[in-house]
Amino acid sequence: MARRQRRAKAEINVVPYIDVMLVLLVIFMVATPMMQPGVVNLPSVDKADRALDVKPLRVEVSRDELMTLEDAGKSDKLATTDDLIAAVKARTVAQARPVLIRGDKEVRYDAIIKVMNALKKSGVERVGLEVMPER
Repeated sequence: MARRQRRAKAEINVVPYIDVMLVLLVIFMVATPMMQPGVVNLPSVDKADRALDVKPLRVEVSRDELMTLEDAGKSDKLATTDDLIAAVKARTVAQARPVLIRGDKEVRYDAIIKVMNALKKSGVERVGLEVMPER
């Protein structure tokens, strides 16, 4: 009688891996509801308005992404962020003043962030977003 040679199996036994994955799944399912989400305490609008010690410059971004710089009742219409930066620097030579950005509801979020980023890069220390208080 001829005996057949036994060949080694070239298969991976995945049953232990499945067991480990099921145990991990159960651990995460039990642990997830016990995790506490982080809490961020944001200041209210009233506190933020009182914290300003000088009159801020206001930049208004309209629907068509044109900018208007308002300072003590005077307003200048500006087309580019370079014009805006030059105007803000001219008005903040004597003292560092905060700049508040006011955007129309219809304006893209990207346009507001570009204005904010340009002001920060130019050296304006305090740049914020103006909001309407809820009534």
